[in-house]
Amino acid sequence: MTWLETLKTETPEEGFELAIKLSRMAVKYTQPDPKIRDELRQKYERDADSLTAASHVVAIHFQTIAQANGFWK
Repeated sequence: MTWLETLKTETPEEGFELAIKLSRMAVKYTQPDPKIRDELRQKYERDADSLTAASHVVAIHFQTIAQANGFWK
């Protein structure tokens, strides 16, 4: 994967942005057809449970990134 060179970030905010990117890339790899992704997005963007689940995935990625960065000590 050439798009992911490191989990190291300068700040927690950059780490959070990376967590979002990891989550989005996972969706892209899981469903490579952009038309289908757009159709699915229309369904889940108004579903509170789906949005909560997406936030949970980002939080898990953020935990991993925080650990990789020594919690930015």
